[in-house]
Amino acid sequence: MRGEGAGEVRAVRGRPRSAAADRAIIAAALRLLERGAGVGALSMEGIAREAGVGKATVYRRWPGRDELLLDVMRALDEPQAEVRGDCVREDLVEILEGLRRKGLAKRDSALLRTMMSHFHSRPRLWQAYHDTVIRARRETLHAVLRRGVAEGGIRADLDVGLLGELFTGPMLSRALLHEWRQLPEGLAEQIVDGVLDGARPRG
Repeated sequence: MRGEGAGEVRAVRGRPRSAAADRAIIAAALRLLERGAGVGALSMEGIAREAGVGKATVYRRWPGRDELLLDVMRALDEPQAEVRGDCVREDLVEILEGLRRKGLAKRDSALLRTMMSHFHSRPRLWQAYHDTVIRARRETLHAVLRRGVAEGGIRADLDVGLLGELFTGPMLSRALLHEWRQLPEGLAEQIVDGVLDGARPRG
């Protein structure tokens, strides 16, 4: 018997999936949430009915509700920034601008706030989101910083992980912790230029 939300949140494998069916099921879950259904009240059966598909169709794609909620969250989330690789500064600005846009979206979307709150309250679900979404974004940022070190624009004695937090920390603080603070255009450039100035090789 399948439990909804019990156990580890797993990556989904199996038969090739229809992208159209995936979108229809995710859209059905979003419609239910937008109508006021609580995240905890969602069921695989209810989502299947809303999507007009059989319950087995949903379970073939997602073994449980938490796995489906991960994809619903990805549908709501700001797409990961695509760095061009031509200029370290511009790539860093693009990454932070993505965080700024996500912060603005969270402020404007009650649904996104509800989903984030639910994820934070479920350690396994939050860990799965971290492992599949946040970690990939962090690795993108670290790759840009390592390129900056290799090109001589960033000191080699700095810890890349700590430096990454110096770039993202101010934006995340405003976007997630201090929602009354403004997120104006140009903020990403201000943060990047300030941190880069301190990270350049001395002399």
